[in-house]
Amino acid sequence: MIYEYWLASIKALADKKKRMLREECGGGREIYYIEEKKLFYPECFREKDREIIRQAKRETGLEDRYRELEKRKIRFVPYFDAAYPARLSQLSDPPYALYVKGELPKENKISASIVGARRCTRYGEAEALEYGEALARAGIQVISGMARGIDGAGHRGALNGAGKTFAVLGCGADICYPREHIGLYMDIQGAGGILSELCPGEPPLPYQFPRRNRIISGLSDVILVIEAREKSGSLITADLALEQGKDVYALPGPVTSPLSTGCHRLIQQGADILISPQDFLEELNLQNIKNIDKNKIVLETQEKLVYSCLDLFPKSADELIQSTGMSPRELLQILTALEIDGCIKEISKNYYIKAR
Repeated sequence: MIYEYWLASIKALADKKKRMLREECGGGREIYYIEEKKLFYPECFREKDREIIRQAKRETGLEDRYRELEKRKIRFVPYFDAAYPARLSQLSDPPYALYVKGELPKENKISASIVGARRCTRYGEAEALEYGEALARAGIQVISGMARGIDGAGHRGALNGAGKTFAVLGCGADICYPREHIGLYMDIQGAGGILSELCPGEPPLPYQFPRRNRIISGLSDVILVIEAREKSGSLITADLALEQGKDVYALPGPVTSPLSTGCHRLIQQGADILISPQDFLEELNLQNIKNIDKNKIVLETQEKLVYSCLDLFPKSADELIQSTGMSPRELLQILTALEIDGCIKEISKNYYIKAR
């Protein structure tokens, strides 16, 4: 497998040409020791491609680099390996190989990706957490990119639901990006896996993330877009999913929020609407919803009234007085009780939101 790793790691050679060359020659070892004249067989190969292969053969330390994968517990899974995800084989440009820390998604289980804005709102973050947990409890594998914001919240929700979650990175699988997600990065390896088509050590460069998105959508049976601007990477993932024949769902939000514009555009173009995790799972005809409401809040009548007036966008005490018709003293007592119970949060002086 060392020579297969050598072929996969030739960054300057396109994946399609690697496949063509391997199928022509029979394997990585045969290519490594190929006679010079046989490099001219594939008609699409240019002199530049041949020089790339010659240069790769001159490099030293191949065995050391391969052994380093084993030391770091990184699995090398080329496209012809039995463990390679069948879902990715159906892409028009599947990755030549994957580098994996942890597990790969199971083929016989439904997978859903949760994607969205990095700079999300509290509303978006809370919804991503809720959907991630609900899907995990229903036995659905959660796929995302471990980015800040919605991606990270979706992964964390799946972990809260004691389910499987998988992160597809735009850098080497041995690199935690963003760095502040190091705890999440470690947790995912114990409850799923970290995946990348890039060789270990590859830094997170901007142009690599759009290509990463095709793997996220490719591994997923359905895509959930939680928050997205009109032009965002999440919409690239959604477009790729539609090209792949996957279902796309989008979460509506305030019409005044730029972070909901992309979702509204998807809905306008025919994407399904996310109403609630229960509704979504019912659409998928899944019955394992028994744990979703385990944290349902039980409140007294007056507390229910105040709680129902709040959401994930801050409301002032004056607004709540107008909505409920309560006196300031009565409202303050109820707000205090709800905050002690962990049902609401005061995020600034006299401004409140739902805590869950």
